[in-house]
Order: sequence, then C-alpha cells, then structure tokens
Amino acid sequence: MELIITETITEADQNELLAGLKEYNRPFIGGIGWGELAVYARDDSGKMTGGLIAKCRGDWLSIDYLWVSDEERGSGLGSQIMQAAEDEARERGCLHALVDTFSFQALPFYQKKGYQLQMTLDDFPVKGIQRHYLSKAL
Repeated sequence: MELIITETITEADQNELLAGLKEYNRPFIGGIGWGELAVYARDDSGKMTGGLIAKCRGDWLSIDYLWVSDEERGSGLGSQIMQAAEDEARERGCLHALVDTFSFQALPFYQKKGYQLQMTLDDFPVKGIQRHYLSKAL
C-alpha cells in the first residue's frame, strides 16, 4: 500500500473518494433527497449581485455559500435569496437548514431569519475569529 500526500486535489481523485464514501453511507442514510441548489441574483446587465449555493442532504438544506454585493447589502436581496432557497428546499422535502458563518460575516442576519446558534468554534480559522454554526426548522 502506498500513501500519497499532496496539495493538489484532482477532480478524478475527489470523485473516486466521494463515490466510495457515498457507497458506504447509502445503507445508513440512503440517496433520496440529495442534490445541489443555487439561487442567483443578476442586475439588468447580467452581472451577479448576489447568490447562494447549497446542497440538499436528505432532510437538510446545507448552505455552503451566501454572498451579496456591497451595492446590494441592506436592500433586502439577501433575505430574498434566503427565502427562495428555503422555499425550494421545502418543495424538495427538506425539514431543516444548516449554515455556518464567521464572526466578521453575517451572524445577526441569520439569527433575524430564525436560525439558532448551535455551536461556535473559537479561533477558527485564525486567532480572534469564530466560526458559528446555526440551524433552523423549515
């Protein structure tokens, strides 16, 4: 057996690893209700002004990324994007949502949307910054 340590994760290697992991997990958590979900906002010229990328993982909507441009912050666009994603997740059968955010990002925003703080990691990814994990029943 050979162990390979690398800084380069190829798409082929990642796909092979994930295929093995999914096969192992299938008897425990099944494969129904899994898929990607995205919501994008674009201005009249087609430029992206905000968006969300998430995955449906069984009963859960797992939000990976949410971004709103500086020009649109405070306009309600972030709330519209979140609402659209949550509505779509419900349509797909999700019962809960999960998101994480750094202390310099959007903790109060998510809390206003009904997300409850579940856990905080101090000094992540560096000293003085926290990573907060929140969830919400859909």
